[in-house]
Amino acid sequence: MDYKKIYAIKMQNERQIKVLCPKAEHRSGIYCFHREDENGFKYAYVGLATQSLLSRCAEHLNGHTQHIDRSLKSHKLYSEENPYGWKLDILCFCPAEQCNEKEQYYIKKAHEAGRQLLNVTGGSQGKGKFNIGENKPSRGYYDGIEQGEKRARRMIADLFSKHLTVSTKKQPPAKLQEKALQKFMDFINIDNSAE
Repeated sequence: MDYKKIYAIKMQNERQIKVLCPKAEHRSGIYCFHREDENGFKYAYVGLATQSLLSRCAEHLNGHTQHIDRSLKSHKLYSEENPYGWKLDILCFCPAEQCNEKEQYYIKKAHEAGRQLLNVTGGSQGKGKFNIGENKPSRGYYDGIEQGEKRARRMIADLFSKHLTVSTKKQPPAKLQEKALQKFMDFINIDNSAE
């Protein structure tokens, strides 16, 4: 993607944020995305921006790593046509060096108000950071290889159970061929029962 397109998307996202929350500016401070679903459950995400609240909130619309990013993609922003979408409030403007402390304060306040927080930590980007949410272990390269191997085993086992037969080249099979056949059967049956 070229820089012109990236810039155009950024500007479009910032316009959407400005329509949703006219108070959003290019200043440091604390923001809160919040929504209430059709069953009355209340959710919130409190974040900080050390440079530009407007830009930081707009980044969430294109993000995909945080819970709030994925939830914004799924539930969209609030509008008359979408009453269960995410709303945005600017909680305070403050100097960048006070953002960590203020974020922790507002996360605690949202929790005390009975909101289900999408924040994974209790705020802050430095000392004093602590987990409040459930962290899934990150998946790495070898986890992907292991998952691919499991899929391949399932696919091979499915092909043999429906369309193919397994046999050795020599009849009757020699000891080594019997071991190789057993090794193959173990390979395709290892995780079939577990998944």
